[in-house]
Amino acid sequence: MSTQALQAPPPAEQLSEKNFRRLAEFIHGYSGIKMPANKRTMLEGRLRRRMRATRIGNVNDYCRYLFEDDGMTAEVIHLIDAVTTNKTEFFREPAHFDFMAKKGLAALAAAGRREIKIWSSACSTGAEPYTIAMVMDEFCEKRRGVDYSVLCTDICTEVLDQAVAGIFSEQMIEPVSMDRRQRYVMRAKDRSTGQVRITPRLRAKLAFARLNLMDEAYPVDTDLDIIFCRNILIYFDKVTQAKVLNRLCNHLAPGGYLFLGHSESIVGIDLPVVQIANTVFQKR
Repeated sequence: MSTQALQAPPPAEQLSEKNFRRLAEFIHGYSGIKMPANKRTMLEGRLRRRMRATRIGNVNDYCRYLFEDDGMTAEVIHLIDAVTTNKTEFFREPAHFDFMAKKGLAALAAAGRREIKIWSSACSTGAEPYTIAMVMDEFCEKRRGVDYSVLCTDICTEVLDQAVAGIFSEQMIEPVSMDRRQRYVMRAKDRSTGQVRITPRLRAKLAFARLNLMDEAYPVDTDLDIIFCRNILIYFDKVTQAKVLNRLCNHLAPGGYLFLGHSESIVGIDLPVVQIANTVFQKR
């Protein structure tokens, strides 16, 4: 490889300070995601993928297309897809699912809920809602007459497409027990693909839609029993966290549960909930 190939792009092709600020302000205003100065290189790298798709060769030309040539309307979903981080895994933060299986679901059923309605509000590629569905299926088998549904939303259309398909690598399902794999996971006939798929029975219980948590109102039922909003608030500032959490609580039925990520906190935010376990809250 020549030394020329290893050199940084000339300054004219690097993201200008002005365009970085414009992008950072827009991304924060639209999605709530903070884009500090130390993310500038990361942002530029992710934008280059969209530049190839739009056949724009210069990152600053791409910004002009967005902000000055009215390209944002057509490009906004793709832009947000490019900059969002989608880390997920099955049975991530397992204490939440232990709480559901051992306490939360039984309490909801005892209160008379015959269809337990759940919302995975930042579902990424689907590992979280499919984990929820496994836990729910096991519970409903034991509690006859109880059913469930899971709404799965995300701001990123690319990960939603993956989630709808329910196809994962074999490495992704390693946290799933062998018993659950036998019940809920199908292996490809061609084992060399290294892929598996969630069973149709489980996939049928999930509904998927694009939703931006920054929107002023959510087109979601207001009598939900469980809402998962995990590991997304860390990308928001405190003011945005408070707005999003209050809107989420508006969609919880009294007695319903809100699950946050283990690194997230509601300290200093006035919400109509009480904490009943680590990052598990119940609406009053």
